[in-house]
Amino acid sequence: MPLKALLSGARNAAVKAANGRVRGTLTDADKLAMLEELESSGLGWFWATDAEGTLTYLSDAIADRMGCSIDELVGKPLQSQFRAIDGDGRTKSLALKLGARKAFTGFPVCPESSRGDVVIRLSGRPLLGKDGRFEGFRGTGTDITEEYRREEETERLAKFDSLTGLSNRHRMAQIIDSTLTAFRQAKRNCAIMMMDLDRFKQVNDTLGHAAGDELLKEVAARLNRAVERDCEIGRLGGDEFQIMVPDCDDRGELGEIASKIIAMLTQPYSLEEGRCVIGASVGIAIAPHDGVTGDAVVRSADLALYAAKNGGRGQYRFYTGDLENETIFRKRLEGDLLEAIREGQLFLKYQPVVSSKTENVTTLEALVCWNHPQRGEIDEDEFQTIVEGSSLLVDVGEWTIRQACQEAAAWPASLRVAVNVPSSQFMAEGFVSSVSKALQDTDLDPSRLELEVKETVFLGDNNVVDKSLAALFKLGARLTLDEFGTGYSSLGYLRRAPFNNIKIGDNFTAIATNPNSREFGLIKAIVALAEALGMETTATGIETMDFVALLKEAGVKCLQGAIYSDPVSGEDVKEEIAQGTWTLEPGKRTKRAKRRTVYRKIQVIHDDHSYEVTLRNLSKSGALIEGLIDVPVDTQFVVDLGGGQLAVATVIRSNGDTQGLEFELPLIDDGAGGLCTRHRVSPYELAAAGAPLEALSTGDYKGMRGGLLDPTKSIPQFAYAIQPTNNAA
Repeated sequence: MPLKALLSGARNAAVKAANGRVRGTLTDADKLAMLEELESSGLGWFWATDAEGTLTYLSDAIADRMGCSIDELVGKPLQSQFRAIDGDGRTKSLALKLGARKAFTGFPVCPESSRGDVVIRLSGRPLLGKDGRFEGFRGTGTDITEEYRREEETERLAKFDSLTGLSNRHRMAQIIDSTLTAFRQAKRNCAIMMMDLDRFKQVNDTLGHAAGDELLKEVAARLNRAVERDCEIGRLGGDEFQIMVPDCDDRGELGEIASKIIAMLTQPYSLEEGRCVIGASVGIAIAPHDGVTGDAVVRSADLALYAAKNGGRGQYRFYTGDLENETIFRKRLEGDLLEAIREGQLFLKYQPVVSSKTENVTTLEALVCWNHPQRGEIDEDEFQTIVEGSSLLVDVGEWTIRQACQEAAAWPASLRVAVNVPSSQFMAEGFVSSVSKALQDTDLDPSRLELEVKETVFLGDNNVVDKSLAALFKLGARLTLDEFGTGYSSLGYLRRAPFNNIKIGDNFTAIATNPNSREFGLIKAIVALAEALGMETTATGIETMDFVALLKEAGVKCLQGAIYSDPVSGEDVKEEIAQGTWTLEPGKRTKRAKRRTVYRKIQVIHDDHSYEVTLRNLSKSGALIEGLIDVPVDTQFVVDLGGGQLAVATVIRSNGDTQGLEFELPLIDDGAGGLCTRHRVSPYELAAAGAPLEALSTGDYKGMRGGLLDPTKSIPQFAYAIQPTNNAA
């Protein structure tokens, strides 16, 4: 039997004395019993194969650890019973060793049929007959599961964050560097997202570090659910995270991923130590557009993250080459705010809120804009990003309430004015007094002033919040709980506060357009809850006729959104109310994409020539340029918005030196109130034309496929109204 063959060497060790057996020697039976005991103890296991590599013997102890019977294993090839650990190729090496008929030692493998988590180290040596012929292998096996797992854990701790299980800083740097090196050769794209948590320090300070650790684990779990595509997620330390998304340069898709991350991380957390709410800011950079090496792309993403946090937090930003200059410029704008208030540069626009039953305008929501002396008009969205990071937020808020009350005093008594109140303003000392004074000075009926507060106010001092709400209720002003259903919602808020209205946030309504969706079911539940509590409901962000019908059917009292009207000026309000009852039917207007006032030099390309023009305003669907004369309607341009952003556009209006352009593909939001193209010209294409891969040139794509050709081949078709200093034609 095979086991006796293993004992053949032991027999030679038996020494017999001339007058009998030497004291201390063992019989073959004794030795066999000792080896069987050794096998059963687990200290040593044995195996054997024939010349074809088929198992002829295996210790019962190995079979037991593998969860199999001897009959299932004996008679099958040895290499078919063991698999490589983590796909490291050791099974192949074992097969080669067996085929080469050479001794081997220390091969850690997992049994293929193992029903447990077992790791075995195999060793073996060839067995040769007396005639030197190969007869098979004889070997040993050792259970090294615990030892292997300890080594594995040590290696894991060197690569992964011990708290969240995500990749650590060292591993993320290695993965990004190796990925970008490989992708550069293959001319592939890769996006890097840098993310910081907002208000995380408050959780540590108020609930303790144990709560902070528990929160970080929850954040990691939500991140894994939020990114539904191939990616690598890491925690760099503290509350800083990093995400690598390979093969993606679509800024529309990346913006959606970032928005989903922010929305999911903003949802409340229920920890053992208490309930908390945080936020997140995200910076995005894309290789090779924003850098070729790992260090360069990560730095670009860091700058974008810094811009996102400076822009008010809770938002994402894409990297652009002028972020450093933009930060300086934004600081200057913040510094100009005090002068803007004093010099009367701020003004209000109003977005109508209509009754779902009568379609009459019932309320106008006040939005602050800025007529900047050098920049021109700064609209309500951009102004909001500026003021949120300013120390003058409360001053601007008080000005808004006074101005809104003053203008509303001239409106019909049936028309209310709504003002959004930031949490910091609501919690500021003297807030209720400033509201009372504004009402007294303008002689506005308090019931015509609607103050909108977000649920974040309830994260502050409960005594201050409850006292202010009670004082405002006593004053007679209406109270609206704003953006209900977008992340902080709690029925306890409705019980504590005397709200007149619940405003369902547009972030929520944007995903509730399907009547069978859970989100729309929640809208109907919110309406029922509001009715039970004697409150009204308003849905915002409505853009389609179908959704208007659904909301009316659900019983929502008031509606607001682009389907009815964009924000209008105070003069437009006066004209409308002068005609009597102001009614707005959904969709009964010519909707034009919202335009942002811009004033900067750009390049436009026609045929094989590039012209420098002035970009006056920009929207998702088109732009207004100035500088060329007598450009016919239907002329096509390639508009260079900088940084590799090329947009094909057609002239739809032309008047002297001004042209209105319509884009072939709409622009998308850049996360900070600006616009950008979905895709950019690949630097690899520029490199093929001789341009440096590390940087994009602005407005000069000569020789690039689909770009400019040799400018000497034809004569420019258009002339400048006023010859620019830097003539690109």
